[in-house]
Amino acid sequence: MSETINASPFMKTAELARLLGKTPNAVLIMRHRGQAPRGFRSGKDVLFRRTAVDAWLRAKEAEDRLGQRAAA
Repeated sequence: MSETINASPFMKTAELARLLGKTPNAVLIMRHRGQAPRGFRSGKDVLFRRTAVDAWLRAKEAEDRLGQRAAA
């Protein structure tokens, strides 16, 4: 059953929250402030495209100057 869920191109707020180590409410606040990956409402849920989350995380990693210095 988990294979079906993981095969989805979308993730719900709770799944993104687990990935980021945040609460679902914190993710919704980040989204409201424009600080989260682009998502959209589907009924009561907010869905995030996995490719958009990956791109957002890569962009965050690229703009982290301190992290880049530590890796060099």
